[in-house]
Amino acid sequence: MEINPYLKDIVMILITIIATIILTKGVTYFLKKTFQKWDIDITVIQVLQEIINYSIYVIAISLILKELGIDITGIAVSLGIVGVAVGFAARDIIANFISGMFILADKSFKVGDTIAVSNQKGEVTKVGFRVTTITTPDNSVITIPNSAFSTSPYSNYTYMDRRRVDLGITIPYKFDLEELTIDIEKILEEFEWVNKSPKPKVMLLELSDVGVKAKITAWTSNPKYVAHYRSLMAEELKKILVRENE
Repeated sequence: MEINPYLKDIVMILITIIATIILTKGVTYFLKKTFQKWDIDITVIQVLQEIINYSIYVIAISLILKELGIDITGIAVSLGIVGVAVGFAARDIIANFISGMFILADKSFKVGDTIAVSNQKGEVTKVGFRVTTITTPDNSVITIPNSAFSTSPYSNYTYMDRRRVDLGITIPYKFDLEELTIDIEKILEEFEWVNKSPKPKVMLLELSDVGVKAKITAWTSNPKYVAHYRSLMAEELKKILVRENE
């Protein structure tokens, strides 16, 4: 019994699609399990996963087009005719890809780091070979082309193991500066997140119309929570000032 050629094409296309889905999911599962076993950074897993999956997609599309009787060679020639336009479109893709490789090689940042670039600040949730995804403090998800990290300065707030927490204050003239400074430094030393060395300091900066401008500094080994720790410092300082004013 002769099989309908159209039915055969449909079956082959369905098999190709199913195989593609199974392969991509299998690659994702295999990479995560294998790299977790070797304790390799998740950033590497994400980039490698994208490269392999996109390669599978390209092969699958080529097989489907061939099964449909579409001449891939003819398409390649047609693309060659409009190569200039395609070249301009692909230029950004290539730039993003190369920048992604440099990020991976230089270890400029990784998933979990807090970075700021192009006036956007947030925690890195995914590093792909085209774009990097960050989540801002207000839970907005922003995708940034990797090429932006090659053309714009960016900051990594969690790159170092330690970071200084600064809080600017103005101390009214009615307070005893020496006594207040000792109280603030003593209370800061009691915080669990504050490093014992260097010790917390209150640095007097300048005089103003309403008081003495100063800066409170403390070092922490949890740079990811600097904003939270600064808030804790402010709350504690408020309690001290209220108590001293009584």
